[in-house]
Amino acid sequence: MGVKSAYDVLYERGFIEQVTDEESIKDLLEKETVTCYIGFDPTAASLHIGSLVPIMSLVHMQRCGHKPIALVGGGTALIGDPSGKTEMRRIMTRDEINLNASAIKQQLSQYLDFEDGKAILLNNADWLSDLNYLEFLRDIGCCFSVNRMLAAESCKMRLEKGLNFIEFNYMLLQSYDFYYLCRHYGCILQMGGNDQWGNIVAGIDLTRRLEEKKTYGMTFPLLTTAQGHKMGKTEKGTVWLDAGLTSPYDYFQYWINTEDPDVLKFLALFTLLPMEEVKEAEKLKDSGLNMAKTVLAFEATVITHGQEAAVAAWGAAVNTFGLKPVPFDLFPSSSIPRSNTVIDISGIPTVERNREEFAAGLPAFELFHSVDLCATRSEARRLIQQGGAYVNDRQVGAFDEKIGLADIENGEIRLRKGKKQHITVHVS
Repeated sequence: MGVKSAYDVLYERGFIEQVTDEESIKDLLEKETVTCYIGFDPTAASLHIGSLVPIMSLVHMQRCGHKPIALVGGGTALIGDPSGKTEMRRIMTRDEINLNASAIKQQLSQYLDFEDGKAILLNNADWLSDLNYLEFLRDIGCCFSVNRMLAAESCKMRLEKGLNFIEFNYMLLQSYDFYYLCRHYGCILQMGGNDQWGNIVAGIDLTRRLEEKKTYGMTFPLLTTAQGHKMGKTEKGTVWLDAGLTSPYDYFQYWINTEDPDVLKFLALFTLLPMEEVKEAEKLKDSGLNMAKTVLAFEATVITHGQEAAVAAWGAAVNTFGLKPVPFDLFPSSSIPRSNTVIDISGIPTVERNREEFAAGLPAFELFHSVDLCATRSEARRLIQQGGAYVNDRQVGAFDEKIGLADIENGEIRLRKGKKQHITVHVS
């Protein structure tokens, strides 16, 4: 079998939802080096798991020899993309956006190789901020049909509640980005979530009109879990790609708690394991499927946080949950350690507390709330009353049970919420 083209790789792994001119794109990605781009919205200081499908698509494009452009939308963020949104985004200041854009640029370097021009990082504020409004209306606005814009899904979703003029301009700006990148960087393929289809098609049309050049579009499925939950949302909140916002241990735990029907799909989308190995997960059931989840969690954590952090998170999980050995005959390409004998528990989240806090005893529900195992004191009370709270592997009997100096073992107190969530309290 010959080397797979980028299209074959993306299709086989489940990335492709829609494409423009499929046969031409297939042929292009097989025979030429293509410059492609995806935009990332800098509305927060970190991307989250919901951004991983587009990120991983660029990873595969680069691995197949193509040139990705990661475009941080520092300019369009001043407007706010209405795509997939039922309400208008909060208008952010330039300083907020610039700080977020800088952080996201650095974060994307974890996934893509930007050395020697192998990939390019850009911020559309560099060209959108200097546009002359009258010239833009005259040269760009005249290329757009209001009727077609209103028919786009990104607009239709908002029409009932009201789509303001600022948001209505977003399609023009994103289309201009594609035209600008085609003209100045030779970019001929825009990729993005399926909610971006209307904006991508509009950019293709604008580029054809102004540059007289054929360009292409590709969209990805908007993922939810098997239970219909949005990717990257947990009871603790958003799962971020920044280790300072979501620890590698919690990141690992998110993936290891994948629902059974999603394991095969997530191994294909969020790891770099060969598809020949991924497909082996179809044969696994029960404990075997749990082992595949361990591989998924480890490989996904390696990509985002690096090998050392993944080993620490895996070691903590082995120590805490007693994970069973992985079937390496099924996953020979996995970089997960082959032995559970050396366990590093440093991946378990820790908090620091003063010894004086425990002198008079601290009510259990207060402690569980103060270390963020429970979002509220009421939640902590319910957890304890339902038997789901543990101190040093001992079930807490009452919500106001005092946790004191006698509970400190080797300078720490181990707290557990249910079976999955752990925190170590270091007492000094």
